[in-house]
Amino acid sequence: MTTTPAPPTGGPISRRSRLALPWSVTRLGFQRQFAYPQAALWGLITNSFFGLLRVAVLLALFGTRPQVAGYTPQDAITYTGLTQALIMAFSLFGWFDFMRVIHRGEVASDLLRPASLLGFWAAQDAGRALGQLALRGLPMLLIFQVIWGLNWPPGPLAWAQVTLSVLLAWACGFLFRFLVNCAAFWSPDAVGFGRFAWAVLGLGCGFLMPLAFFPEWFRALLAWTPFPGMLNTVVELWVGVTTGGAAWAALGTQLGWTLALLLACQVTLRAGLRRLEVAGG
Repeated sequence: MTTTPAPPTGGPISRRSRLALPWSVTRLGFQRQFAYPQAALWGLITNSFFGLLRVAVLLALFGTRPQVAGYTPQDAITYTGLTQALIMAFSLFGWFDFMRVIHRGEVASDLLRPASLLGFWAAQDAGRALGQLALRGLPMLLIFQVIWGLNWPPGPLAWAQVTLSVLLAWACGFLFRFLVNCAAFWSPDAVGFGRFAWAVLGLGCGFLMPLAFFPEWFRALLAWTPFPGMLNTVVELWVGVTTGGAAWAALGTQLGWTLALLLACQVTLRAGLRRLEVAGG
């Protein structure tokens, strides 16, 4: 009598199955951004208006000087266009989605999914970020290119470094936002803590002003934080302020902070879920 061998476990099919859920979540997160195109249009108009104001302020800062802290006026315009383009993709004005899920108790259903909680939310946010980049980021760059012209990365290596930096900036920023949202496990009023965190992020990542324009002591202080890697590194690589070995060092710093924040999120999430179970959640 012959027997049919059991299908192997852990093979290519199971690996594809494990990747299917994150990919589907990312795809749905991307598609969700196109549900309200009029909202995206008005958001783009608003961002364009404030982008014009920011350009006017920065050019006034230059006056008749051809350069400030390594930035030319054209670099400053490029900085403004790039940061305005990445506002929504990087959620620089705040993100409370996971916090709301915790407060409403919906995190319990998230735990039933066949995926890690952190991985599920990362996949969802990746789709959201891509959708916002397509809807508002790329059109914003086009608007700035038409009105003023932008400085672009000079070659394939520079483009590769910028692309890698954008991915690491998103990852680092998402993990920071997720970590802040985990405060909801301990406090019913964690929104206030989040608003303070977003204010610090806006200053420390270089959105309000290029970090090169700040005093040396302040930049030295920020170098001990992950915030510059969440936006400023992308800008400096794009405009060519950081090149050569310094560019690879900046990317290494971004990667290091991303791994550190990943570990912090895992530890904090584990502690928060234990607290949720103890409380009967």
